[in-house]
Amino acid sequence: MAHALRLARRGLGNVWPNPAVGCVLVRAGRVVGRGWTQPGGRPHAEPVALDQAAGLARGATAYVTLEPCAHHGRTPPCAEALARAGIARCVTALTDPDPRVAGQGHAILRAAGIEVTEDVLADRARDLQAGFLSRITRGRPFVTLKLATSFDGRIATALGESRWITGPAARAHVHALRLQHDAIMVGGGTARADLPALNVRGFGPVRQPVRIVVSSRPLPDLPVEGPDHGPLWQMSGRIDAILSDIAGRGITRLFCEGGGQLAASLLEAGAVDQLAGYGAGVVLGADGRPAVGSLPLPRLADAPRFRLVETRSIGPDLFHRWMRD
Repeated sequence: MAHALRLARRGLGNVWPNPAVGCVLVRAGRVVGRGWTQPGGRPHAEPVALDQAAGLARGATAYVTLEPCAHHGRTPPCAEALARAGIARCVTALTDPDPRVAGQGHAILRAAGIEVTEDVLADRARDLQAGFLSRITRGRPFVTLKLATSFDGRIATALGESRWITGPAARAHVHALRLQHDAIMVGGGTARADLPALNVRGFGPVRQPVRIVVSSRPLPDLPVEGPDHGPLWQMSGRIDAILSDIAGRGITRLFCEGGGQLAASLLEAGAVDQLAGYGAGVVLGADGRPAVGSLPLPRLADAPRFRLVETRSIGPDLFHRWMRD
């Protein structure tokens, strides 16, 4: 299952609106097939692994990071495909909360006489599937708020200069995080001031994330959609309504990069699931622009709190990642 989870991670940011799933087929102690959800969400992990295994799937154990699907869409249900292949056992990490599945995949397997074991490495799978689970159960994507700040929490000088607070290694790491998300969001002020590319660079040809700009005013000329840039969506309104809208369009993992007012709106709405912070050893002073805009916090107890899950040096800078408490 640990191997299947590593395979599934390859699909993050690349398979929306589908979940990123991994599948490993093992027969007589030997891996005979491996698969993960392919770009765009098709084919699913299970048929990829079955195709690789061919006839060796009969009598094998399938390790799948999410309950095999049970509904007919563009392809037949994966649960039925596993049953037809003659596997003897299926081990899954999570039950799929999608109402079209929700235990029915497991039921198909059991009805075919296949032994089913559930909830193996479930916590690790739940972390991996956070975006898909959020879209299905909460009606909004999993939201990462990224902030690159000076030592004193500023994102730019008083005149707006921000390139570059952090170094090249930290900026390359940001692109690695962008790669794991379906969409990148910025505010209209950032779009007009910086003309950001909002794409993934340095990883070769990839499925570029959707670019989302939150603004009711006209936008500047940003690059058109193509191999190097994802679709451009302009949205306005309440932040909770925007998140619901983009979840309805299939977005599961959202990477928010500023500026300060957008960060404040997300935090005030309780919509931030993860903080990704990059800290540089530079001090900009009180006149510098704060990383987060004004928040209505009459008491310290009302402040959003997160727990530290990772911290490390990246070049001369510090990376720290926090999850909602």
